[in-house]
Amino acid sequence: MALRYLHTMVRVKDLETSIKFYELLGLKETRRNESEKGRFTLVFMAPEGQEECPVELTYNWDGDEGLPSDSRHFGHLAYRTEDIYGLCQKLMDAGVTINRPPRDGHMAFVRSPDNISIELLQEGEALAPQEPWASMENTGHW
Repeated sequence: MALRYLHTMVRVKDLETSIKFYELLGLKETRRNESEKGRFTLVFMAPEGQEECPVELTYNWDGDEGLPSDSRHFGHLAYRTEDIYGLCQKLMDAGVTINRPPRDGHMAFVRSPDNISIELLQEGEALAPQEPWASMENTGHW
C-alpha cells in the first residue's frame, strides 16, 4: 500500500508571531483554512520549491491553555493512503491500536511506539462506511 507524506502539524499560541518565525526560516504561506465552526485557523507553510512538504500551524481562536505546559506543540504526522481500511487492518493485525478508527471511511489516527500521533487519510473520496470500523469506538487519545 503506497503512502504519501502530507504535512506535520504544530499547535501555536500566537499565529502571527509563529508565521513571522517560520518566514525567518525561509518558509512561505502556501495556503490557509479558516474554520468558523471549529474556531481554528490552519496555515500551511513550506520552503519555496518544496510546497509538497509543509508544516501546518494550527491556531485555536479561543486560546490553547495546554500550551506550552503539555508539550503538545507537535500535533501529528499525516499520510494519505489508497485504502484506509486495508492499512488500518494491517496495523491492527500487527498489534497497533487504532485510536480513532476510520468510521467515516476518510480519517483515522494511530500512535507510533514513541507516542507520536499519525493521521491517516483516504486518498480521493471517502470510502463507504463498513464494519468493524463504522461501530468501533475511539481508544485513548491521539
